[in-house]
Amino acid sequence: MRTVDFGRSFVTWRVDLLKKPQTTATHRLPTTLNNARVPLDCRCEITERRTRQAYEYVLGAACKSERVGVERDIWVQPNADYIPIRSRDQFLTLKNFGRVGAQVMLYPPSLGVQPERNVGKNADAFDSVKIDVQFCDAELLATPERIVAAVLANEPLVGRTEIQNERYVALIEYPIKTMNASERDNVYQPDTGPVILPDLSREPADLIAGFELAFLAFNCPDWVEFLVRVPTPMAEGISVYHYSQSVRLDSTNQIVRPK
Repeated sequence: MRTVDFGRSFVTWRVDLLKKPQTTATHRLPTTLNNARVPLDCRCEITERRTRQAYEYVLGAACKSERVGVERDIWVQPNADYIPIRSRDQFLTLKNFGRVGAQVMLYPPSLGVQPERNVGKNADAFDSVKIDVQFCDAELLATPERIVAAVLANEPLVGRTEIQNERYVALIEYPIKTMNASERDNVYQPDTGPVILPDLSREPADLIAGFELAFLAFNCPDWVEFLVRVPTPMAEGISVYHYSQSVRLDSTNQIVRPK
């Protein structure tokens, strides 16, 4: 079988101000050209049953809002987590400031307030978006004994979780970072993320807008529990984005060892 080689897979988006003005940043860009490359934390392929059309989405590793190429004061204030989700023609950028609903203006301010969930077409915001997913041969670890042995041998592992409804089948692939294993009880349990959790009630063109970040855990092939990042109340009138909503789904889970 084949799986994603996450160590060699990246998403890169290119901003060229000589070709189109900036529309998604909160500060004046110090340079006219930048290529931002980040490794992948997750790949999600959603297939529509009736048409057999497949849609690919990737989650890039989180970074922080920054000024590129300046001599000092690199970090933009107020600072935000910058979390990129991309398809071949659409983008969803999640910005996480200190609290939910923080009002931060785009640059120039005439563009208005920067959305915490910014959805759009790649062609409108970037000079290009390049998704480079590399695949490699892999071995399915089909028993708890084999999974536990691979964990204790420090083998790299990739998880594959499939969820579905009447309309779609979604395959979520991710590198397993944290993994629990007991050779005495033959118990294994990944606790890993973030991954992107789709909303399979949406139309194809709107699927990217419905993704949420989540961690996941399972200890058998048949179900998975997601811990979803949602607005979470901290005090009266104050909420933060936090992984706090547990969602349990029927699923098909596999753990594979890249070769």
